[in-house]
Amino acid sequence: MERTAIFPGSFNPFTVGHKSIVDRALPLFDKIVIAVGYNEHKAGAADVGERLDAIRTVYSGNQRIEVRSYSGLTVRFAEEIGARFILRGIRNSADFEYEKTIADVNREIGGVETVFIATLPELSAVSSSMVRELEHNGFDTSRYLP
Repeated sequence: MERTAIFPGSFNPFTVGHKSIVDRALPLFDKIVIAVGYNEHKAGAADVGERLDAIRTVYSGNQRIEVRSYSGLTVRFAEEIGARFILRGIRNSADFEYEKTIADVNREIGGVETVFIATLPELSAVSSSMVRELEHNGFDTSRYLP
């Protein structure tokens, strides 16, 4: 049975921190689906299609990476595509506490295991919201984007 993981998020934008998590998780899984979640009631800076295209560009040529969009519960999407694992990056203890609660519920309702990968120390300050804030204030954010 193929070991498929989904790496869910809004990825608004997809950062070097996100890329690091995916790249470091590749030896653990046969396939990783980068799952761009969207909520029609929540506006994003970049539309979902633009985010999908940007991530696909980063991983063009890598047959083990698939980039898809979804809405609704992540655990339902995992079930729909046959993924048995959810991949999450952890930057700090606050991230862990938040993610552990969600992981416990996902395991209970969907039988999906969550695999946590600690962010590299030099990337622990990188977040999509930080990148958006810097962009909003006119700073060059290219070093934070793959």
